[in-house]
Amino acid sequence: MRCPFCAHDNSQVKDSRPSEDNTSIRRRRQCEGCGARFTTFERVQLREIMVIKSGDRRELFDRDKIEQSVRLACRKRPIEQERLDQLITGIQRQIEVMGENEVTSRQIGEMVMDGLRQVDSVAYIRFASVYRDFTEARDFEEFASTVREVAQPEPTRGTGRT
Repeated sequence: MRCPFCAHDNSQVKDSRPSEDNTSIRRRRQCEGCGARFTTFERVQLREIMVIKSGDRRELFDRDKIEQSVRLACRKRPIEQERLDQLITGIQRQIEVMGENEVTSRQIGEMVMDGLRQVDSVAYIRFASVYRDFTEARDFEEFASTVREVAQPEPTRGTGRT
């Protein structure tokens, strides 16, 4: 494993343990070149999945891109790290179990939107504003009003007993 500090090619594993959700292995490593310590995560990859981008460009699926987008949308929100990891892992699993070797970026975006909608309405709106490319304040306002409609709890009804 290449050291992120000095780019030396060799490092030693000092500690390994499963992640909390048992979907990855967390490894503490020490660079043989500079002695710096760093953490890596090892995950199972069932097969290589290609993402079809706009203009029919193709690139390898990269979990980190989803993770960056979700973290940005959830920045400064009261959401536990574990919940975000579960969301990202769930999206990755959905993509893998589709059984396809290719998935569109639109499908991935919709999966992220669905997941964020269940986690936090503000993060959902933040992600949507970039993903749906709102061009005017009116677009944002219309979208936010649909979120309010969905998020409104139903009025409680009496049991009829007195």
